Amino acid sequence: MAHGVSHHIHKRKRQHQNLERFPHPHPWIRFLDNLLLVIAIIGPLSTLPQIIKIYWQQNAVGVSKLTFSLFALFDIPWAIYGIVHKEKPIVVAYSLWFLANVIIVTGTLLYG
Repeated sequence: MAHGVSHHIHKRKRQHQNLERFPHPHPWIRFLDNLLLVIAIIGPLSTLPQIIKIYWQQNAVGVSKLTFSLFALFDIPWAIYGIVHKEKPIVVAYSLWFLANVIIVTGTLLYG
């Protein structure tokens, strides 16, 4: 993933902020754009089993407050980056990841 991010940043520098259209007119790139939006939503939903376990069983023993707090903290600059660069998949993904991580941290504080 780090290579993809550095490539993306380098590409942006070369374009001098002339952003590509979203969704892209090329079918393959448009498919990838749409796929990433779906993944941006499904990825954070993968935390639902953890969230349900914490709140349904009212038990967060073994769930690390520190880990999920750091995940939430590191989601913030990514969401800001997505907003600044008008990258909808990044904004959606990291906003939802932030929300999911905050819900888990809150559960660890309540039930840990």
